[in-house]
Amino acid sequence: MTDRERYTPGPAGGAQVRKDGEKWTLILARELRHPPEKVWKALTDPASLREWAPFDADGSLGTTGSTVKLTTVGAPTPQVSETKVTRADAPKLLEYNWGAQDIRWELEAFGDGTRLTLWHNIDRRFISMGAAGWHICLDVLDHLVGGAPIGRIVAGEAMKFGWPRLNAEYAKQFGMEAPNWRSH
Repeated sequence: MTDRERYTPGPAGGAQVRKDGEKWTLILARELRHPPEKVWKALTDPASLREWAPFDADGSLGTTGSTVKLTTVGAPTPQVSETKVTRADAPKLLEYNWGAQDIRWELEAFGDGTRLTLWHNIDRRFISMGAAGWHICLDVLDHLVGGAPIGRIVAGEAMKFGWPRLNAEYAKQFGMEAPNWRSH
């Protein structure tokens, strides 16, 4: 059995939701056993992003002011959005937009590792789904940075790896009804 076949996401956790007016933000924190510089590369390098992120990038996200095309992976039709990196302060802070959503990554040295915090503006209806998806993506990122990649797990593929359970757990934690979403 491969590491990928053995992979099962742990329970939902490390997430919270903030509401500011009509704007909702998912905040997901994770402690990784790797230094910020290694995590930064995984967040900004197109080849690394192809291994774990829910999108492909046609350039590095590591430079403030750069414009990069992000293409959603596994969508019924490819969703391509032109992204402006609004802040890239290596290896501490990365901000960009993904479609109409703001993404902010904070990296903080924590012992020998990194405390990684994701701030994602997201439609309220999709918060638990987003939390479940990012949970799995961050697990895959952790494996990648640790030198034992298991391959990207997004979209329909995530259904086989505990996404429905995570979606329900996060919805419960956030006091929301889990969206009734099924893969076809």
